[in-house]
Amino acid sequence: MSDALKTRIAEQAKEAGFDAVRFTQATLPESVRERLRAFLALGRHGAMGWMENRAEQRAHPQSLWPDAKSVIMLGMNYGPDRDPLDALKKKTAGVISVYAQNRDYHDVVKKRLKRVARMIAEETGAEVKVFVDTAPVMEKPLAARAGLGWQGKHTNLVSREFGSWLFLGAIFTTLELPADETEKDHCGSCRNCLDICPTDAFPAPYQLDARRCISYLTIEHPGPIPQEFRKPMGNRIYGCDDCLAVCPWNKFAEEARQTAFHAREEVKAPSLRDLAMLDDASFRKLFSGSPVKRTGRDRFVRNVLIAIGNSGDETLGDTAQALLDDESALVRGAAVWALSQLAPQDFDRLRSLYLPGEEDETVRCEWTAV
Repeated sequence: MSDALKTRIAEQAKEAGFDAVRFTQATLPESVRERLRAFLALGRHGAMGWMENRAEQRAHPQSLWPDAKSVIMLGMNYGPDRDPLDALKKKTAGVISVYAQNRDYHDVVKKRLKRVARMIAEETGAEVKVFVDTAPVMEKPLAARAGLGWQGKHTNLVSREFGSWLFLGAIFTTLELPADETEKDHCGSCRNCLDICPTDAFPAPYQLDARRCISYLTIEHPGPIPQEFRKPMGNRIYGCDDCLAVCPWNKFAEEARQTAFHAREEVKAPSLRDLAMLDDASFRKLFSGSPVKRTGRDRFVRNVLIAIGNSGDETLGDTAQALLDDESALVRGAAVWALSQLAPQDFDRLRSLYLPGEEDETVRCEWTAV
């Protein structure tokens, strides 16, 4: 009966739009918990205090829900239609991570998860709960334990069928379902993902220091981008796909079949000039329904200004100068740095005009650091 039920669940999951489904127990090995503790103890989570606040629940699935017996791990392919690394060559356009170029995957995946979970509850009477990256659930270790793939040296999940491009969702249930076999690690001696990282965010294989990761810096980091990471950011304005895109297992990847994950034309190669001019209302309109919106306009424009500073295009200097009067100190500080890169010959003059009236100490430091 259990195997037949697993087949039925897998069929329903495929009908709901999932590309992969596997089963595991609602537990994680001690080694996973030890890695989480070490990660937090070293402060590698940066400003993501929520990881530390609920670490115990994160490390123990049954601490989150004591009645859970099994976890159904589901994957939805979001493979791009082109190599994401190509976008880095156009310096006057911003690069947004593949996962954020259309609809927010949280909404898309959760809706489909609920459909599968509803079928399970109706046909078996079992209790179910669904999770998509917002609860203290370690989706990647659970997915690896279930056999959806393995955690590569960049700590992300890698699939033999879909490469790096799987959104993950989890259904916890009180059903006791036979666990699938765990996938083996197929990274071998390859270290492409480690070597390509622009900011050296991997202290060692299978270890990540989020504080150095461009995805963390452009999305989670609340303050000014640290000086040492500004140049390496290039024109990446939201997230970074380098370590994912360079994985050899992507040769088996396919373009996402869900149109909700196909890149919108307006964010494939958006003009840095246009993005820098977004106010809060136009930012929200452009990124309505997108995960980018959660970052907020000020943090996003901060990233755009770093990209402008890295563009080498002096004609963007006027755009940066226009933001020296922005209401956000975070934006003003980034504008100062962008101008220092694009118009060093005018910098002293601009400093004499703007520094006397600048009240924010962080922005004052940006003016005087050059």
